[in-house]
Amino acid sequence: MHDPHHPHDPYVRVRGAREHNLKGVDVDIPRDVLAVFTGVSGSGKSSLAFGTIYAEAQRRYFESVAPYARRLIHQVGAPKVGEITGLPPAVSLQQRRSAPTSRSSVGTVTNLSNSLRMLFSRAGDHPPGAERLDSDAFSPNTAAGACPECHGLGQVHRTSEELLVPDPSLSIRDGAIAAWPGAWQGKNLRDILDTLGYDVDRPWRELPADQREWILFTDEQPVVTVHPVRDADRIQRPYQGTYMSARRYVMKTFADSKSATLRAKAERFLAGAPCPACGGSRLRPEALAVTFAGRTIAELAALPLAELAASLEGRSEAARVLTADLTSRIGPVLELGLGYLSLDRATPTLSAGELQRLRLATQLRSGLFGVVYVLDEPSAGLHPADTEALLTVLARLKAAGNSVFVVEHHLDVVRGADWLVDVGPSAGEHGGQVLHSGPVAQLASVAESATARFLFGRPSGTVRQLRTPHGQLKIGPVTRHNLRGVTAEFPLGVFTAVTGVSGSGKSTLIGGITDGAAGVGRLVSVDQRPIGRTPRSNLATYTGLFDVVRKAFAATDAARERGFGVGRFSFNVAGGRCETCQGEGFVSVELLFLPSTYAPCPDCGGARYNPGTLEVTYRGRDIAQVLDLTVEAAAEFFADTPPVARSLRTLLDVGLGYLRLGQPATELSGGEAQRIKLAAELQRGRRGHTLYLLDEPTTGLHPADVEVLMRQLHGLVDTGNTVVVVEHDMSVVAGADWVIDLGPGGGDAGGRIVAAGPPAVVARAERSATAPYLARALPQG
Repeated sequence: MHDPHHPHDPYVRVRGAREHNLKGVDVDIPRDVLAVFTGVSGSGKSSLAFGTIYAEAQRRYFESVAPYARRLIHQVGAPKVGEITGLPPAVSLQQRRSAPTSRSSVGTVTNLSNSLRMLFSRAGDHPPGAERLDSDAFSPNTAAGACPECHGLGQVHRTSEELLVPDPSLSIRDGAIAAWPGAWQGKNLRDILDTLGYDVDRPWRELPADQREWILFTDEQPVVTVHPVRDADRIQRPYQGTYMSARRYVMKTFADSKSATLRAKAERFLAGAPCPACGGSRLRPEALAVTFAGRTIAELAALPLAELAASLEGRSEAARVLTADLTSRIGPVLELGLGYLSLDRATPTLSAGELQRLRLATQLRSGLFGVVYVLDEPSAGLHPADTEALLTVLARLKAAGNSVFVVEHHLDVVRGADWLVDVGPSAGEHGGQVLHSGPVAQLASVAESATARFLFGRPSGTVRQLRTPHGQLKIGPVTRHNLRGVTAEFPLGVFTAVTGVSGSGKSTLIGGITDGAAGVGRLVSVDQRPIGRTPRSNLATYTGLFDVVRKAFAATDAARERGFGVGRFSFNVAGGRCETCQGEGFVSVELLFLPSTYAPCPDCGGARYNPGTLEVTYRGRDIAQVLDLTVEAAAEFFADTPPVARSLRTLLDVGLGYLRLGQPATELSGGEAQRIKLAAELQRGRRGHTLYLLDEPTTGLHPADVEVLMRQLHGLVDTGNTVVVVEHDMSVVAGADWVIDLGPGGGDAGGRIVAAGPPAVVARAERSATAPYLARALPQG
């Protein structure tokens, strides 16, 4: 037998993993393979891959760095595992976003911008007599390169009378200048204007144009003595008041305020416009005077990467070396189906899947070997046509001498694995066991595996009866991104799937469906944005469930005796919460050389409350223990409390029974956040016809969970509503009533409707990249 402590042990051996819901798991996974972790949502596969294997590799890295880092490990905590042997260094590519800034772009994420700047510095055509610029001068993120007017942002914020005064029928006294601050400060500005001789009681639109202009836009700041109108109950003395125009107030607040709320309010009165000095290119005139192949660096950065690669043909020897380097770096990005992106595309506009694949393309060039790459659903947001390219890229990472561990639901990726670790059998408390660890084909004999049913099953032979629409919703013409005057008709009262390769324009098209469109009635858009950005926001607070739970605790005899009201059981206000972590349950640990992370609070251990609050129990549990219940366990616990039971029932209906009530928003995936929003929507009473709009609702879902979700969505349609989904999962598309397929490619090669009709019709469309995959998913009845 092989010695697990031998330095050349070919296996990563995990013993006694207890992270989250893992039940003392032992598992051996070979190195230098593509190993895929599968299981229903919440089964524990991410806890094994990320929470245990990757977390332990990171902990060992910390250990090796410095005493300072070792102190932090104690704070962050090590994964709950007996031991792991044979574990190489690990690189994690997760779907969680860091906070991307407006300066972060495709070029900065992939480092391609550096190569392009080097090309312009060394081989660009500089104007006669101009000195050669170094590469920093071509970056909008450095003082040497940034346009001095917009500081390298490419946009200037401007305001206008229409934005500052949305309702010109109001007088200044009645609040015509909506951009002004509220309370005393707003009254102060009004009193100053009154003192200056302006009529604050006349409707805004009746004031002379020159007065309106001065009030809103003047840069003057006159100081006057204000004699406030005396209130009956208090004496108000005269004071010196300084006037500030509405524009000046908005710009100052937007630029200087530390309050996110005030800045967000100020932003409502601003419109972004391309900077007049650099035309939105973000660079100084000196940098824009340099060209390569007749184009400026801003023009090349705006080209889709596929086009950029084709246009790089060097002439001098220096240029040939640099263009060859740039082209080879672009190669993996094109291979992963992202050739439609441009270098200047801002990171916040990318989907989580696109961002992860860009990072993956960068890793291909890094030349690392002997590491474990741990990937989180790299197929998220990928059309089936692009999945083959993804498998090629993963195979290349493996061929370079690495182990590739992937958490994945996409059956084509699962079939392409060398080794399969299936976790289950169900979610939460009913999961956390390894059902199978071995070659893919052997999973067929594991009866309790939910994955086996879909991996080795066939589309069922029953063809669902297509519904008849009760009207049409016409959208367009939409001209945005790569859509050029596209019009589409969405049938009402049916289930419509919008398909197409990545970047074909699907999300842009459904973005054209707005509240005001004829036939919409009520529009509910359920996106994958987080339900909150700190551990303070969680499942219970977002759904409103927590209000009812707190009332139940406040109504107990123990709470009444102590004089505890509902507020005592909130972890967001002083009183009942633990003050060390201020009710977050976590403290932020700043790491100098790595992103900051959260560690459990040293005083309350993550409970969020102080000891006095935890003395009060409801049916034998304190408030922290109730928050620690899974949705499934809470449904039993609160079975006879109708408002709570109803809320929990809808969460169970969308397959979220495994989440804990107090699960912080920071731990939820985009797909989970989307399903929480859907559940919150489902628990509201029905209010006539509603159009539900969902962008890739099956992201991060196991096929068994997709079935549960589809039952809910089809149920909404059966009660007279309309559901429109953007979707890559062909089993979902095959079950739709209507399909709108965009393409034929991504970026400039897309943006057109290639086919529209029932699934069986679209499956026969000749120019559709979706058709062959849809045909395979249709029931062969």
